[in-house]
Amino acid sequence: MLDLKLIRTQPELIRDAVRKRGMELDLDRILELDEQHRNGLYQMEQRRATLNATSKEISELKKAGQEAQDKVEAMRALREEIRELEETIRRAWAELEALLLEVPNIPRPDVPLGALDEGNVVVRKGPEPQKAGFKVLPHWEIGAKLGILNFESAVRIAGERFVSNMGAGAALERALINFMLDLHTQEHGYLEVSPPYLARAQALVGTANLPKFEDVLFKTTTGHYLIPTAEVPLTNLHMGEILEADELPKHYTAYTACFRHEQVGAGQEARGLIRQYQFHKVELMKFTTPETADEELEALVRDAEDIVRRLGLPYRVSMLCTGDITFASCKTYDIEVYFPGMDRWLEVSSCSMYDTFQARRCNTRYRPAPKAKPEFVHTMNGSGLATGRTLASILENFQQADGTITVPEIIRPYMRGMSVIGV
Repeated sequence: MLDLKLIRTQPELIRDAVRKRGMELDLDRILELDEQHRNGLYQMEQRRATLNATSKEISELKKAGQEAQDKVEAMRALREEIRELEETIRRAWAELEALLLEVPNIPRPDVPLGALDEGNVVVRKGPEPQKAGFKVLPHWEIGAKLGILNFESAVRIAGERFVSNMGAGAALERALINFMLDLHTQEHGYLEVSPPYLARAQALVGTANLPKFEDVLFKTTTGHYLIPTAEVPLTNLHMGEILEADELPKHYTAYTACFRHEQVGAGQEARGLIRQYQFHKVELMKFTTPETADEELEALVRDAEDIVRRLGLPYRVSMLCTGDITFASCKTYDIEVYFPGMDRWLEVSSCSMYDTFQARRCNTRYRPAPKAKPEFVHTMNGSGLATGRTLASILENFQQADGTITVPEIIRPYMRGMSVIGV
């Protein structure tokens, strides 16, 4: 959420940000409601002052034994006006508050202009893709042939867009999870968290998943939502708290299942592990001060990048353009891995900075100095990594001509020394 004062005093800044994103926003209605709300509060203050003064006058008249009926009638009329104003103020604020949740974050000045992914800029590259010398099968085909990805059983259990990892397939994903968590906690300095997989609506409002993206969330009969990412519980760890400056930055990591009811048309993304209703991910999350936010984002990207580098995957890092960053993000980097079986670059990590956008929604603040007025923290997060997509990229990039998969050396200790996945 943006500061209402900023919207009020710099509306053209907001219009420009919305235009750069290729979005639409009824900013005039927001400004109109803000004026109604503030004017209503002013009128309320004036009438209450008059009411108090009239009440004192009545008291003085009664003490003097004088008639005060006209003053009593005036008080009744004032009370009715105040009740009407209270309702007008309430309605204006309710609509204004709802519209404020629809205002996107302001992209940072260095975010490239562009529409969708066409304007994204590659900022650095890892190892280049290597030609295999044979036809590389997409991961869903080689996984089925090896018996390590079972889509048919998952369909019988839960329907489309689910998978059952079997044998070495299950072991491989577990190995990736443990490798990622160990690296992030033992070398990158993150504190591991095992958070709830269910969240209340307010927690999803805090991360800006609600109300904008309710159509992709799974909701339970109790009113809870299945988390679409560990970003939700991690960002809300300090909801409503005031942290001290010497506590920041805070670095958290968590492995969770994630649940999203994303709609995908026909094509490669509708197959395999790329767009599933349930997937698994190791998340990275930071709470920082504004002074350290830029540096901390670059470090977070490097921490996620370290995973693909150590696995030996061909990758690149892109800065997303204004038309491709998410609603809540002010700056985003994507780490993409090349999938030779699909002949595509696909994201395995998206690392975003939000400035105070989420912190305002979660009311997470810090005190810059002892006894200083609290200010909102800055938040950022990223996948470190999405384990299903990382597994899929291994099945394609480490595929051999004989139909086996070479296990990346870095995770063999997590698979009891297994070096090859074969039939």
